Amino acid sequence: MIEVAIFLEGQNGLNWPRWQRIAGAVEELGFAGLYRSDHFTNRNLPDKDALELWVSLTWLASHTRRIEFGPLVSPVSFRNPTLTARMAAAVDDLSGGRMTLGLGAGWQEREHINYGFDLLDLSARFDRFEEALEVITRLLKSEAPVEFTGRYYKLNDAILLPRPQRKDGPPILIGAKGAQRSLSLVARFADEWNAFEISPERFASLNQQLDELLFAQGSRPDQVRRSLMTNCTFGRDEVEVRRKVEARTYARLSVEEFRQQGALVGTAHELVDQLGKWAEVGVQRVMLQWLDLDDLDGLEAMAKGLLI
Repeated sequence: MIEVAIFLEGQNGLNWPRWQRIAGAVEELGFAGLYRSDHFTNRNLPDKDALELWVSLTWLASHTRRIEFGPLVSPVSFRNPTLTARMAAAVDDLSGGRMTLGLGAGWQEREHINYGFDLLDLSARFDRFEEALEVITRLLKSEAPVEFTGRYYKLNDAILLPRPQRKDGPPILIGAKGAQRSLSLVARFADEWNAFEISPERFASLNQQLDELLFAQGSRPDQVRRSLMTNCTFGRDEVEVRRKVEARTYARLSVEEFRQQGALVGTAHELVDQLGKWAEVGVQRVMLQWLDLDDLDGLEAMAKGLLI
């Protein structure tokens, strides 16, 4: 059965009261996990509250008992990968082994310009991402000091201490929705592939491509978990569903057109049917993008319809 988790846009108004309320609700309502983005701001004004990622995950690790969690995803353009590896291992240990380390190359131009980070052109961006993955995975997995020399990063007699309590540290998640290079990095480095903004048909095609890449390097396809992050528009009845879709698409899309873009849209019964279709094409866990950070009643209503 497909696992259902919640995903929050951390740059879209997330602050301590909201984070603490939502974390408590996700834990108590029975969702599999709670994930959040790592952004400083949105791509367009207005700027909103954006609770810092790693501080928020450290709190979550010590104030929840059951749910899995992690960044979805953390751009390597923001932090040196050595620092990311150290923080990830520490937070995972603090949680008792419940964190997944989601990593990405970075994409949002406005935050990189506003806060002085180098985004780089697309080719160089992925070169840097590949090096960062090398650095992070070597530090997490190696019991001995690590040597690495690349264009962007260098390690000289570097070791991660204390060693992660989990063998090889927290699992690595990489997001990809089509580029061959992205899928190749998933096959080489990731324990989980996360797709986003994609149709079930496209997911099935990419899922098969990933299987082939894993076979080619001598790995088993079942060694990499398959997950999906997608918009979730839940309503208690059809009227509420239509109203929310109209608001979120600026009246440009119908309910069915919004679904065709890969979003989960509908009442609880309709969402169950849609989740079943995603499970049929290989999705093992879905992270539902919950945009209304203050709608805990809606979150509870959805949980009762989906999880019971």
